[in-house]
Amino acid sequence: MFEIKKVIGSLLMPLPVTLLLLALCLLFIAKTHRKSYLLSWLLVVGLWAVSTPFVADKLISPTEAKLSPFAVNKHKDMDYIVVLGCGLHPAPRLTANLQLSGCALSRLTEGLRLLHRYPKAQLVVSGAGYGKTTSSTLMAHTAISLGVPATKIIQNPQARDTAEEALLLATRLVDSKVALITSASHMARAQDLFSAQGIDTIAAPVQFYSFAGSPGYRRFIANASILKAVTTHAHEVLGQQWIWLRRMIDPQAL
Repeated sequence: MFEIKKVIGSLLMPLPVTLLLLALCLLFIAKTHRKSYLLSWLLVVGLWAVSTPFVADKLISPTEAKLSPFAVNKHKDMDYIVVLGCGLHPAPRLTANLQLSGCALSRLTEGLRLLHRYPKAQLVVSGAGYGKTTSSTLMAHTAISLGVPATKIIQNPQARDTAEEALLLATRLVDSKVALITSASHMARAQDLFSAQGIDTIAAPVQFYSFAGSPGYRRFIANASILKAVTTHAHEVLGQQWIWLRRMIDPQAL
């Protein structure tokens, strides 16, 4: 009974219920234009498929399998702990931590964990935002509110993307031991861009999706959060192709 309740509840969420209603509508649409009709079905089924844990696991797990959480026992010391920006929701009436996205909080939490292990290191928080409200500033204020001395924090609020984060931090980070914190799906591209600026980094990935552990009754039900994860994965694939194209045109680019 419990699983039946969960299945019905999952199917009534906005994404699956919308796709089911679209499929129902297609059953009543005239099939005069056969190619368009079949394409419509393909799009509905395809969107449902990529929104399920089963398909998402096949797409994302190969990337995640190459990474492991940062092992503090393997590194004696660290000079810088770099936390890359990851979204914000500006709202002056809220505290800094409540304006950060879940992704940014996940990255910052790992940064604070490593800073506790390496007290001599500097915490670098990065990322632009909207006007004076930046990801960098919000992360810095959050870290300070949790007891990190302001003197231990370096902000990088001008960087609008990862390429700019690497470029703007290069002069400070070159020839240093750097732990780079970003989402697992983003790590390969981030390390590539930092390496292009002469910065050697040690991966400290966060946000592992691990869809293989999803309950059986949910593995084939479309879910908006799963679709978001697949969208993030697709964004990284396109980002890597963009870097490849830029470098093919100009070997010095990015």
